Amino acid sequence: MTKPKVAVIGTGGTIASQGLHPLDTQDYASSGRPILTADELVAGVPDLARVAEVIAVPFTAIPSTAIGWAEWRALVAKIVELEAQHPDLAGVVVTHGTATLEETAYLLSLTLPTDLPVVVTGAQRPFTGLSSDAAMNLVAAVRVAGDPASRGLGVLVVLNDEVHAAREVTKTSTGRLQTFRSPDVGVLGHVDADRISHWRRPTRLLPVAGRFDILGQERAPRVDVVYSVAGGDGVAVHAFLAAGAAGLVAAGLAPGFVTPAERTAMAEAIVHGCAVVLSSRAGSGRTFPTRRYGEEGFINADNLNPQKARILLMLALTRTRDRAEIAGLFRTA
Repeated sequence: MTKPKVAVIGTGGTIASQGLHPLDTQDYASSGRPILTADELVAGVPDLARVAEVIAVPFTAIPSTAIGWAEWRALVAKIVELEAQHPDLAGVVVTHGTATLEETAYLLSLTLPTDLPVVVTGAQRPFTGLSSDAAMNLVAAVRVAGDPASRGLGVLVVLNDEVHAAREVTKTSTGRLQTFRSPDVGVLGHVDADRISHWRRPTRLLPVAGRFDILGQERAPRVDVVYSVAGGDGVAVHAFLAAGAAGLVAAGLAPGFVTPAERTAMAEAIVHGCAVVLSSRAGSGRTFPTRRYGEEGFINADNLNPQKARILLMLALTRTRDRAEIAGLFRTA
């Protein structure tokens, strides 16, 4: 039986990190040892050859705290290039640090001009750690990327033997292995030893033709997140506007409100052309439309968490400043 051809793009992160010894599973970033390249990571998991023909693709190996717009554009370009170079490519795996993994996965799902299976994976323990999840997560991700049933599901996130939709998954624990979860809707499937079980398909996917083209966008519109707390006075809103924010996302008090002072500052920002999206710091659930916020021009994030609402608003602002059009994207993307 012919094995699927899967490309592995290594961007760094814990999955490719090395501690000083097997018990160094917490402060390994201070070890001084280099982050493994894609070639080294793939070579370190020889059993990958049992499940796929793997192509290791070099990329900048960095902590995911350092990843942003430039790296996202480069990833999109690299995946487009790989698909053109390898017509028989079954899928792509992106190895990534877990800190911003969900943001990269969601951005890729909104921007990749292809239905080629793309899977983002990472690890909670470094590659050298005792009982590291790095190797098994990589194998599982390659298996999912190479599975024909993964085509058309959008960008997927695979860790801890679970398959998640990029839009829905979030990191919920700093250190536990089961950190990635989809709070409102659950997993798409499981990666078991005998097969990959897909239980459902995501419904909130932009069609390929409707996705955002960021390759010509050298800089992203500035969008900042305002974290709402009791007594919040709106100073952060004014500071972000002074820094040039074209959009703001409120990590609001559940179910999606902000303090009176923050609301006043944000309403003023809307009058002056800034797009403001109401999300929630709760971690799950929709923010519901209300008459008073709607009349002032606020946009609801639906059930996107603040960091993902920021991604969608950044992309939306590359295309339009029309409030109704942006609101429509938050209902469908």
